[in-house]
Amino acid sequence: MAQDKFIGEMEHMVLLAVVRLNEQAYGSQIRQCLADTAGRDLSIGALYTTLERLEQKGLLKSRLGEATAERGGRAKKYFAITAEGQQALHRSKQALDRLWQGLALKQGAPGAAPQNGMEFPA
Repeated sequence: MAQDKFIGEMEHMVLLAVVRLNEQAYGSQIRQCLADTAGRDLSIGALYTTLERLEQKGLLKSRLGEATAERGGRAKKYFAITAEGQQALHRSKQALDRLWQGLALKQGAPGAAPQNGMEFPA
């Protein structure tokens, strides 16, 4: 098996937004999707840094669309998940599901004792 690519939380969210948006996955739409569905308000710079990193890892690919007058003649850059990106998402979901299995967090004040009874110093 090829070396697995591990993804962080923001990479995970960006990949899911690209999948959700399908053919309309470009910068401002991805940013809006993350704000609307995940409550994450990223700067466009932070988003493009993450998109570039995912592309370098081979988890996303991009293409330029047509230049449009409303964008001052600039083209939109569209993103699509690769097969390797889909595998990374699947591995990440499986790992999180296994870690969450059998756990329940108390809904309460910050610093409340974890369900397993362990206490940590403040």
